[in-house]
Amino acid sequence: MTQTPPKSPPFYPKSHILAASGIAALLSLALLVFPSSEVEAKRTSLTLDMPSPSDTLKGEPEPSPEAAPQSDASPFAEIENPDATPEATAQRPATPEKPDPQTHRQVLVAKGDTLSTLFQKVGLSASDVQAALDSNPQAKQFTRLQRGQVLQFELSPDGQLQSLHSQVSHLETIRLNRKGDTFAFEKVIEKPVVRSAYAHGVINSSLSLSAQKSGLSHTQVLDLANIFGYDLDFTQDIRQGDQFDVIYEQRVLDGKVVSTGSILSARFVSRGKTYTAVRYTNKQGNSSYYTADGNSMRKAFVRSPVDFARISSRFSGARAHPILNKIRAHQGVDYAAARGTPIKATGDGKVILAGRKGGYGNTVIIQHGNTYRTLYGHMQGFAKGIRDGSPVKQGQVIGYIGTTGLATGPHVHYEFQVNGVHVDPLGQKLPMADPIAKGEKGRFMQQSQTLMARMDQERTTMVASSKR
Repeated sequence: MTQTPPKSPPFYPKSHILAASGIAALLSLALLVFPSSEVEAKRTSLTLDMPSPSDTLKGEPEPSPEAAPQSDASPFAEIENPDATPEATAQRPATPEKPDPQTHRQVLVAKGDTLSTLFQKVGLSASDVQAALDSNPQAKQFTRLQRGQVLQFELSPDGQLQSLHSQVSHLETIRLNRKGDTFAFEKVIEKPVVRSAYAHGVINSSLSLSAQKSGLSHTQVLDLANIFGYDLDFTQDIRQGDQFDVIYEQRVLDGKVVSTGSILSARFVSRGKTYTAVRYTNKQGNSSYYTADGNSMRKAFVRSPVDFARISSRFSGARAHPILNKIRAHQGVDYAAARGTPIKATGDGKVILAGRKGGYGNTVIIQHGNTYRTLYGHMQGFAKGIRDGSPVKQGQVIGYIGTTGLATGPHVHYEFQVNGVHVDPLGQKLPMADPIAKGEKGRFMQQSQTLMARMDQERTTMVASSKR
């Protein structure tokens, strides 16, 4: 049997082999150039739409803000179309010039600053200061600087002063504006809205602390003490648990309280006894405080010549003198306070002595009509204008607490005489002033009842809120 020879591999032309090799190489290169879908998903692309030259010439609208570059620092910010014509370039809006930051300057007044030093800080000379001050007599108000005050300067591009302004209070601003070669002065006073507010307090340690916690200012605390000072001695009558209600004025500007005003009505409860006060302005424009039923709060004398002082020695028929070591009568009351504390006249009258008086040291004696006389001893010095024959008003400062004469510490020795006889000023029943005029009584009572009802309502609302 004849053996069949094995088949030889098929013969491919050389050109086919070269073609197949080229295809294989192209496939390998494609796999390297085009990544898998997984890799493609991780790539971030950025598309930049540039208008064609024809679009630019047609005046197409500018791209929306979303399509615009977000920053001048973008690498595409400086790319320009080389095919754009000069006319197309001219249609681009010009970039607005930024204002020179040097034309507006502000400086904060620090300790030791003067107007000259502040001008120097913004590059202005002493002659600029003088020119501004000489422009108007009222311009000198700029020299009354307060620490923390801000001065605003407006300068021309060449550094010349154009305007200067400063807010000197919550309500007042002063300005200097250049008018040719000089300056015009202007004062702007804002007019606040006046409204009433309510405060309530319970005394735990002192009237001052409790009142301030309730929102009253220091001035209002003094006003409250003065209003009730005819009936209450705040150095000895106040007890823990005493309460007060106050309706007072607030001045508001742009929604913020800028100051407080007069107390309109008040109620003080001390040791279970209630005292009331209502501020009333009569038809002549005079304002005074009266009780809720129209009796004057103002009496001929107040109880104490010093606000919130401590009683260091009371009226006594026999007391051991701390310096003389002898038993002798103490015919007054001693009020101890810091050296320099103001001493006030307890009533209207005329000064019959302002000078040295033996062991009393520097002394003021005031005659009140024909019946009453008061004495104030151991003063450090006398207030301006206090001399023999000077008229004084109740509450007027007549001197300052010191240690002149026979005194062991700073205090004022206060005496009260009735028809030449010494009496205890703390126990003396004080004479009353005139009540509300009959012709004003109806209008007063309407106002008084409204204010008293307002305090009752505010107290009820406050108590109800605290129980929620």
